[in-house]
Amino acid sequence: MKVIILGAGQGKRLLPLTADVPKALLDIGGRTLIGRQIDAFADCGITEFVVITGYGAAEMDEEFEKIAAERALTIRSVYNPFYCVADNLASCWMARHEMREPFVQVNGDNVFQAPLVEKLLTDSPGDVTVAINCKDQYDADDMKVMLDGPRLTEVGKKLPIEAVDAEAIGFYVFRGEGCRQYCDVLDQMMHQRSGLTEWFPAAVGQLAKQTEIGISDLSGHSWCEVDFPTDLQHARQMVAGW
Repeated sequence: MKVIILGAGQGKRLLPLTADVPKALLDIGGRTLIGRQIDAFADCGITEFVVITGYGAAEMDEEFEKIAAERALTIRSVYNPFYCVADNLASCWMARHEMREPFVQVNGDNVFQAPLVEKLLTDSPGDVTVAINCKDQYDADDMKVMLDGPRLTEVGKKLPIEAVDAEAIGFYVFRGEGCRQYCDVLDQMMHQRSGLTEWFPAAVGQLAKQTEIGISDLSGHSWCEVDFPTDLQHARQMVAGW
């Protein structure tokens, strides 16, 4: 099992905090955001990481060297030169050569701990698994999902609120045939003009029409997504209690 982290973005919604440093290198309680991500997976025994970089790629690579030396890990970067003009479907497509063996794909702005990773890996015996969180209300920025029992049927930010069952929180596990199927869908979508403006969950939604996609319900686990300055403040307060 390896981990592929989407870390190409600047984090423009966090400006001016990200004017000179990518979101993934922001300090969260004395550790960079991406450092905390890698720590959580490494604490579960995973030693191989691939990070898709873009904005601040040189600074990101320096951080990877430090973390790899500290924790005896393998960390490779895949540079996405189109990060300024494309959404993250293109980032995933750039790393498709790293998707031939089982892997976890994670958004580069999530803060979490090892118990969440352990639950995710325990809950994902199938070929494709999407981590979800259930709550009382969903907003426009949530990556919403629709379910048919334990199976994901739709994913997207624009799903009708009345049909939403949960939110996808940025963790995706691929094994077996799921690896090949995901890569095939990424390739098909990037051969279309609209591919540059798509988020990768659109590929997961397409995949759900071809194969069964399971879910891992991580509701109740401590985690957060860092998109806005208030999220950053929340993340720092959260890790202070860990």
